[in-house]
Amino acid sequence: MQAENRQLLVITHLTQLLDLVTGCGGFIVPLVLWLTQKDKVMNMDEHGKAIINFQISLFIYILISIPLILLFGLGLLGFLAVGIIGFVFPIINAVRANNGETPYYPLSFKFV
Repeated sequence: MQAENRQLLVITHLTQLLDLVTGCGGFIVPLVLWLTQKDKVMNMDEHGKAIINFQISLFIYILISIPLILLFGLGLLGFLAVGIIGFVFPIINAVRANNGETPYYPLSFKFV
């Protein structure tokens, strides 16, 4: 039986902000929380998949932005856009998780 734990869902979304401090903690911590809690916490599987897909998508956008730096500096705009999106949408989805809503990460590919 799965228990409803909205606080853990909120924390899982907010741990993505660890990328701003550690560089890769925003991927590892939500991955560990998702893998260990997906069978125990209601909706954790859905939220965890959305987070992992979002993090992988952000990484791909960063990789695409690197060679675009040589093209009139467009990659710098890419870095800025990824930084803003990577900061804003985890917070928005933490609030959505607290309200019991489904997560929504735009421009996110479905890998998992």
